[in-house]
Amino acid sequence: MIMLGIDAHKRSHTVVAVDHLGRQLGIKTTKATTTAEHLELVRWADQFGVDRTWAVEDCRHLSRRLERDMLAAGESLVRVPPKMMAHARDAARTYGKSDPIDAMAVARAALREPNLPTAHLDPASRELRLLVDHREDLVAERTRHINRLRWHMHEIDPGWDPSPRCLTTFKHLRAVAARLAGHNTVIARIAADLVARIHQLTVDVNSLEAELDTRTSRLAPKLREVHGVAGLSAAKLVGEVAAVGRFHSRHAFARHNGTAPTPVWSGNSDRHRLSRAGNRQLNAAIHRIALTQARSHPDARAYLERRTEKNATRKEAMRSLKRRLSDVIYRAMLADAERVADRHDRRAA
Repeated sequence: MIMLGIDAHKRSHTVVAVDHLGRQLGIKTTKATTTAEHLELVRWADQFGVDRTWAVEDCRHLSRRLERDMLAAGESLVRVPPKMMAHARDAARTYGKSDPIDAMAVARAALREPNLPTAHLDPASRELRLLVDHREDLVAERTRHINRLRWHMHEIDPGWDPSPRCLTTFKHLRAVAARLAGHNTVIARIAADLVARIHQLTVDVNSLEAELDTRTSRLAPKLREVHGVAGLSAAKLVGEVAAVGRFHSRHAFARHNGTAPTPVWSGNSDRHRLSRAGNRQLNAAIHRIALTQARSHPDARAYLERRTEKNATRKEAMRSLKRRLSDVIYRAMLADAERVADRHDRRAA
């Protein structure tokens, strides 16, 4: 069994091949990150035989094209979390930090952990993640414009203080634009320009939200049936998980999303502390769903009451609810994945 660790960068990739004992067998650095260079890596790896696995540090903004080319060439590839790679590098006898040292650490970490998630091509989830990220960028840009606009409005009239969040609605934006039209100053002109920008950004954000709602209703109907999972939450979950089948159990999924319990071993093993491990984007999405269920879902509210009656704090009860929600989400996403697989099988037949 040969493990090939990859340290991916924007303009080059370094690969170190190790045997099953972690001993270095070879090293190669690409001159670019094109498909031709990636296929050259595959040809270079042929000298080590077919019983090989590629391990890449899980930085998909750098390794996305590499993973696509490797998988298209029929190679097996796993993703190593950066934290795990860093621990493997620190435990080695080498000093300093370099591309070969990092690639070696990736390979040895993959050897030590046999159940790492495997990489695969999933265009649907990637498209959802791109759309969600783009929407978040637009919302952040709109927030910056709103903050600037509020300062300009305060300078024009200190008593002019719209209520929070009202500047994302068309009604209030039209009212602000009409009031600014009565001022013939440079600052009023700048404020009017900001209003127009905020208006267009709101149109774009609403359009993306409608598209995400439509896409998730088609791609993840079972997930959408979970109480509290709307279009944005479903898109965030599907985009961040990137194929739930890569997790071998619901416990592995909970560990990945940061809802797995962390016990307190200070004389009382019945309590658990907050876990800051795992994918924080997934954890935040599950937290929002838990808050929604705590407000409006009878079963969730009853569960929280039972937990608090057993001397659990409100925060501990919410952590327990999030862990249960992780299982519910896992089962729903598995059902959606099976439905998609069955549909593809019928088309192939």
